Amino acid sequence: MIDCVLKNNYDESKCAKLIDELYQCCSKFYKENSNEARSPCCPLPDLLDLKMEQRGLKKVNFLPI
Repeated sequence: MIDCVLKNNYDESKCAKLIDELYQCCSKFYKENSNEARSPCCPLPDLLDLKMEQRGLKKVNFLPI
């Protein structure tokens, strides 16, 4: 994702699919590891929720195994 943003002069709109995929991955990460977990790649859970809402993304829902 960083390569895409840099290559496109920080125009996030040209990397929207990658950003959406990152946010979906982060949602899965928090779902599986709790909101107390941390990753340098993911916004904090409250900010992630806001960003996903702004982008019209749904949170990842996984069935328990």
